[in-house]
Amino acid sequence: MARVALPHLVLIILLSMEAPLAQPTASTKPLAAASDSTDFIEVSCRSTRYPPLCVQCLSSYARVIRQNEQALARVALSVTLSRARQAMAFVARMRDTRGIRPRENGAVRDCVANLGSSVDRLVQSIIEMDQMNKAAPGDDFEWHVSNLETWVSGALTNANTCLDGFAGRAMDGNIKTTVRSKVLDLAQVMSNTLALMDRFAARHRRSSHGRHP
Repeated sequence: MARVALPHLVLIILLSMEAPLAQPTASTKPLAAASDSTDFIEVSCRSTRYPPLCVQCLSSYARVIRQNEQALARVALSVTLSRARQAMAFVARMRDTRGIRPRENGAVRDCVANLGSSVDRLVQSIIEMDQMNKAAPGDDFEWHVSNLETWVSGALTNANTCLDGFAGRAMDGNIKTTVRSKVLDLAQVMSNTLALMDRFAARHRRSSHGRHP
C-alpha cells in the first residue's frame, strides 16, 4: 500500500509548491509598491537627526504614506502624539514607585505637567495640518507652516523642560534614569518630526514655484 500511495504523495507536494506561482501579478505588485514606499521613508528620514529611529517609527505605515510628502508629515505628527501620550502615562506611573523621595516626586509631577503641554501642542499641530490641507498655496500655506513649526517646537521644549527637573547629582537614581530614557526617546521623535515638517514645507515651496514661475 505504501508503494502505491507514494506517487500520489509526491504529486500533492509538487502541486502545493507550484500553487503560489499561479498568480504572480496579484502578489508582486503590492509588494513592489510597499517596497517603493519604504524606500521613500528611508530617504526622507535621512534629513532627520535620528534616521534609524525615524524609519522605525514610520515604516509600518508605508502603505498609508506611499510616496506622499504631506502624508508622511501627517503620519509623523500622529505617531509623535501617540508617543507623547504614552510617555506621559508612563512617567505618571512613576509617582507610585515605592520609596520615591519628595524631590523626585515633585520632579515627576512637573514632568507630567510638561508632557501634558507637549500633548496639547501636538494636538494643535494636527489640527493645523488638517487646516493646511484645505488651504490654497500661497500666504495661507506659509502661515500654517509657521504655526506648525511653533506647535511642534513648543512640544519639544516642554519635553526638554521635563528633564531639567532631574538635573544635578542629588536627583540621581533609578527614577531619574528611567524617566530620562523615556523622555529622551520622545524628544528624539519630536526632533525628527520637526525635520520632516521642514522638509515637507521646503519641497512644497519648490513645487509651487515650479508651477508659478
